[in-house]
Amino acid sequence: MADFFSTYSFRALWTPELIVVLALTAFIYYSIILKKRHNFKGTDKYFVRRNIYFLLGLAALYLGWGSPLYVAGHSIITLHMTQMVFAYFAAVPLFILAIPKWLLQSGIDWWRKKAEWIYRVLLHPVIGLITFNALFSFYHIPVVFDEVMQAPVIHSLYQGALFASAWLMWWHMLSPLPSGYKLPDLRRIVYIFANGILITPACAMIIFAGSPLYETYTNPAVWSEVMAYCLPPGTSPPTSMMNDGAGTMSFLDAHSDQQLAGVVMKISQELVYVTTIGYVFKQWLAKEQPKEGEWTISDIPADTDHLK
Repeated sequence: MADFFSTYSFRALWTPELIVVLALTAFIYYSIILKKRHNFKGTDKYFVRRNIYFLLGLAALYLGWGSPLYVAGHSIITLHMTQMVFAYFAAVPLFILAIPKWLLQSGIDWWRKKAEWIYRVLLHPVIGLITFNALFSFYHIPVVFDEVMQAPVIHSLYQGALFASAWLMWWHMLSPLPSGYKLPDLRRIVYIFANGILITPACAMIIFAGSPLYETYTNPAVWSEVMAYCLPPGTSPPTSMMNDGAGTMSFLDAHSDQQLAGVVMKISQELVYVTTIGYVFKQWLAKEQPKEGEWTISDIPADTDHLK
């Protein structure tokens, strides 16, 4: 592991440009919710937990798109899958939960004013359901994966597309705006189950394949080209850093690493979705609580003879 940190540059390992972008994002966010909130309609009480959610979301996104985990994910596919969990199954829902409803509503109102038809198309529940799972599955087709990993610009664009589609998917699962519910609570639960089903084929392919699928992790020439983008120009990565079971990066061979990657993704996704179902149930029960002055079944007398 010491070789890993000595081989790659500070910029490759820690992605300082991403740190700057995330810090700027945090500055803008806190400036709005703390200093500019009076400029928005319908502002509510300030909740500290939203700050915690937002900071956790930033940390999750950094782990998914930056940090040494990003570079190591080019050698160990289990870490690559862990990155995706952080970026698309942790960061996105945390951001949605963190942003105040009044700020989300202002953004939605502006979007609808500028492009109503785009809003209606993109925020349709089916679009969120299909787009993320299709992009995720297509990405893990071996030939697509290897080509994307060897093209940094395309890889970054694909990451951006996955991130945007994850927002569309999570928007309907969390339903942050009461006025914007597209699905009743029971259908939201079905929607979550459907997402879990649609992501399963890609995970199953990775887990149950009889041999390693991706040349990025098995072909030294392809791996070297992928890793070259993490090194100064003209520098070649040492083959000892390649995950072949005998190198310094992992105790697993490429096939076992691939199987573990599929298991990590599927279990992580299931845990996050089960937690989300619990969140939906909590919202559902809160809406079903009787309002003050309403009668419930327990208010009806058991003996009605005195009413005659």
